[in-house]
Amino acid sequence: MAKRGGFPGGGMPGNMANLMKQAQKMQRQMEEQAKEMETKEFTATAGGGAVEVTVSGSKKLVKVKLDEEVVDPDDVEMLEDLLVAAVNEALDKVDEASAASMSKFTGGMNGLL
Repeated sequence: MAKRGGFPGGGMPGNMANLMKQAQKMQRQMEEQAKEMETKEFTATAGGGAVEVTVSGSKKLVKVKLDEEVVDPDDVEMLEDLLVAAVNEALDKVDEASAASMSKFTGGMNGLL
């Protein structure tokens, strides 16, 4: 009686070997995409442009620009709020760009993940 199931030759089937190669290629591409993301910069403003901040793709604050009109010693709280708003918006932009670039790789894997 013939044996059922298993794979002829006892080795890894061709489809599995191809799948492993594709997974390794995808991993390299994802690493390259992550490195590229770190070199990008994202800028956001608050207070109608009175506060401008720039963060890197690795979520490091790299620049703050303030219009003189928002530097009011009698209203430091407003400046603090504007800085928080601008930094958070810039960080959100990093997250959105990162998610968009990674969706290239995970888009067809919904059923697997």
